[in-house]
Amino acid sequence: MKTRIGCAVIGYGGMGHWHAQRIAKHDELAWIGAYDIRPERLADLPGTIGGQAFGSREALLADPRVELVVVATPNDVHREIAVAALQAGKHVICEKPVAMDSAELEAMIAAAKQAGRLFTVHQNRRWDGDYLRMKHILDAGTLGPVFSIESRVHGSRGIPGDWRNQRVHGGGMVLDWGIHILDQALMMTLPRKVVAVHARLTNVTNTDCDDGFRVVLAFDDGLDFLLEVGTSNFISLPRWYMLGENGSAVIPDWSCKGEIVMVSDWENRDAVPIQAGAGLTKTMAPRTDETIRKYPLPDVKADWGEYYTNVIAVIRGEAKPLVTHDQQRRLMRLVEAVFDSAERREVVRLSL
Repeated sequence: MKTRIGCAVIGYGGMGHWHAQRIAKHDELAWIGAYDIRPERLADLPGTIGGQAFGSREALLADPRVELVVVATPNDVHREIAVAALQAGKHVICEKPVAMDSAELEAMIAAAKQAGRLFTVHQNRRWDGDYLRMKHILDAGTLGPVFSIESRVHGSRGIPGDWRNQRVHGGGMVLDWGIHILDQALMMTLPRKVVAVHARLTNVTNTDCDDGFRVVLAFDDGLDFLLEVGTSNFISLPRWYMLGENGSAVIPDWSCKGEIVMVSDWENRDAVPIQAGAGLTKTMAPRTDETIRKYPLPDVKADWGEYYTNVIAVIRGEAKPLVTHDQQRRLMRLVEAVFDSAERREVVRLSL
């Protein structure tokens, strides 16, 4: 019987509580407790999932029962807390975004190497079913050569009214939802390289930090990838839209309902003109039913539990991390290019 790994959370807000609930139910993890700078958040801890409400970060890090620390605080203190935990001999899972910039990330990686401990990031949306379906379509070559992918997340409530709308704490949509969909874009397109970035940020509801953005990534094989987050969209566009030479695929939302439409008869090119507004068009006339076929989206396995399974195996020396330092370096460089492009209002060229 393998000894369970003792876990604690620093930062007991929404995501901290989310981690705690899952750790407490995991057969191979032992839930120890949590610390938060707001003690009232910990008031019901013993009566809900159990565990100790630590009075200070130092007390939590000094507890020998704690082997793995989850950092789920505002973004601007990730580096400070993660480095302190690593120097205390703890393994660390850090919530996304891992850091405010590449320099902070390198400091965290250096601390992990010096301590000989695992340091990884919770990029949980690599296990989203919608993402995995589109990745499967791309990897399988279902649509033929793909030349355009669009990934969007739309809401209509602005930025949440907490630290997420304050730049000093790492707020804004690029570092919130952007870090997810940019990571998905980089992971699903491997081994392609990003060669250019063009970004525009929006400040519709917030002047301190971005409340949305539109980014276009150009890849070395000609693929264009549009990524968009909006918080003032009362009519949402599709979550995913992919175009290939032989067809298209769409996923409207997180329900993962959608379809693939493929050409079935390239030879039948004749089209009957249709009335379009104040004129006729042959170019935009829809394909007839006998020249296309519709298919359901592929079934995929989407098991977020694989994340913690991997973390446990890495700590025991049985596996390599699924979320690596080099992946996070690449992602942080892309985030920096997005901000650079938006500030300069021009295309940023790079090899990433």
